[in-house]
Amino acid sequence: MSSTGYGELFLIVDDDELLRTRLARAIISRGYRAVTACDFDEAMLQLNVEAPHYAVVDLNMPGRSGLELLETMSQQSPETKCVMLTGYGSITTAVEAMRAGAWNYVTKPADVEQILSAFHTTPERGSRKVEIQYKPQTLAETEWDHIQRVLADCGSNISKAARELGIPRRTLQRKLKKRAP
Repeated sequence: MSSTGYGELFLIVDDDELLRTRLARAIISRGYRAVTACDFDEAMLQLNVEAPHYAVVDLNMPGRSGLELLETMSQQSPETKCVMLTGYGSITTAVEAMRAGAWNYVTKPADVEQILSAFHTTPERGSRKVEIQYKPQTLAETEWDHIQRVLADCGSNISKAARELGIPRRTLQRKLKKRAP
């Protein structure tokens, strides 16, 4: 990564529109160019227009996953350095991402400085010195995220979400009254 970054293109692929646009703005403010995509198909369209220098790819997206995109991108644009970004970090997914060709791996929430610094490190492949920026979630954070995802999938219907989670409705209501960890 050059010291100025001017003219270098970032591809940002994430299904979270707010995160995608904020990250693009932050990258542009640092002198890079940025294009965004919300899923695999949109990312492939962008990749066919211009090969990016750098890519930030979300692991979990609707449709085809970030790992599939990473594998395809590695074949189609091998010079692109890619950092895998995910809210559900684990050693297993980090290893899968690195094997699929990721330059590095960053867990959410991550700011633009953490993401850019992931491109500065030079991981030594095939050794134990591969740097993975991994901040594991606490059990409470994981539970909260899971509850929020199930609740969203159920259209904010608490009764339906409680059935999906296999817990009493009152227990779910109690958990929802607590603040997010």
